[in-house]
Amino acid sequence: MTPRYIFVGGLHRSGTSLIARCIAAHPAIGAIAGSPAPEDEGVYLQGAIPHTALDGRPGAFAHDPEQHLTERSRFNTLDTARYLAAQWDPWFDPALPWRIEKSPVNLLRARLYQQLFPSCVFVFVTRHPLAVTMATRKWSDRSAQELVKHWDAAHGLLAADLPYLHRWVLLRYEDFAADPRAQLDRVTALAELPPVAAVAEPVASSNAAYFDAAPSGLASAEAARFGYALDPPATTAPAMATGHHVYRSVTEVVTGAML
Repeated sequence: MTPRYIFVGGLHRSGTSLIARCIAAHPAIGAIAGSPAPEDEGVYLQGAIPHTALDGRPGAFAHDPEQHLTERSRFNTLDTARYLAAQWDPWFDPALPWRIEKSPVNLLRARLYQQLFPSCVFVFVTRHPLAVTMATRKWSDRSAQELVKHWDAAHGLLAADLPYLHRWVLLRYEDFAADPRAQLDRVTALAELPPVAAVAEPVASSNAAYFDAAPSGLASAEAARFGYALDPPATTAPAMATGHHVYRSVTEVVTGAML
């Protein structure tokens, strides 16, 4: 049996770890656990695509052109796919048909990973730019406005990549906090798996505290497309599709009937 991958990506402090754990509670999905890597991120457990802490710096990696990997990347080779799979194999249960790999930089690697693992699924986690900015500041020496610009850079690249992808779902932290079961059902539907029996752990939004701490006057060029407003902070319906399956109709995807 050749396992299939669910790749989870999103900026640091967007809720990727929480959401990946909840997805991995599904009995058909295996996850990396107990590894020496930060947050059990698979990107640090392989050498096929060079990656260090410097490459994955919070609040910085989206500004590095080397971190945006597409089908044109020099890593788009059969050898890379084989090497990645071989190095990840020891960290997963070989009996399970699905494997989830969560690394923030997956946000910018989907077009390459789709070439390497054609049957994979992508879960892109987003969170209000003010919450991400204020939560990231303790890890960064950049100003709040610079961190918002990094959020813009990352999500602008993501939006441009989405038309090239076959199977993906955009999962907002705020929607997950409001109804985690419904959002998990979107992921399992995309992977054509039965729904999870229950949400694995308590979920509650912590955005309000970050909004209170945020300085005024911050501006974002990409927030509205993803359904976020900065002044005052708010979450509304996104001005874009939030999922796609290559074999399902546009109507089903846009309405959420299947995703």
